[in-house]
Amino acid sequence: MPRPPIERSVGGVPRATLFKPAGVPGRELEQLSLAVDELEAIRLVDLESLSHEQAASAMGVSRQTVGRVLERGRAKVAEALVSGKAILIGGGQYRVDPRQLCCDACGVVWAAGPNADPRAECPSCGSEDVGTCWDPAGHCGEGHRRRGGGRGRGAGGAEVAGPGCQGRGNGQGRGRP
Repeated sequence: MPRPPIERSVGGVPRATLFKPAGVPGRELEQLSLAVDELEAIRLVDLESLSHEQAASAMGVSRQTVGRVLERGRAKVAEALVSGKAILIGGGQYRVDPRQLCCDACGVVWAAGPNADPRAECPSCGSEDVGTCWDPAGHCGEGHRRRGGGRGRGAGGAEVAGPGCQGRGNGQGRGRP
């Protein structure tokens, strides 16, 4: 008998659970199911620009598992976009863990609720320059600054953002336009 899948840690459940092509009634569309953990892997690697190792740490699984989950999720999204299918988000083996947010202005790190707005304000200084802290210990970015070498994303050195959060990322993918 195969081993049961390990629950993946996700930062929150998606607010929107159905995406479909515009102008086509939903009843006429074929639906593809995208698991919550597949969406989380896509969010961490493609939107937040984390490496597979960093995403694995955030999700509580191995790097290889993140790679497999990411590959499945990307294939489903690509099929839906190319073939004009709807994407229904839900299901999968996951648990919702609160996110650590970090203020770039003052360096404060705090735990946010599972459905916290990524454009939150810092509770200490009120700054809107807030992002997710991916280091479970709250040392945002210490030893985690390197991007997946050769992927063409982000650039070199660490940026120091304050006493509690030290260069957690390249500023991309915080849900801001």
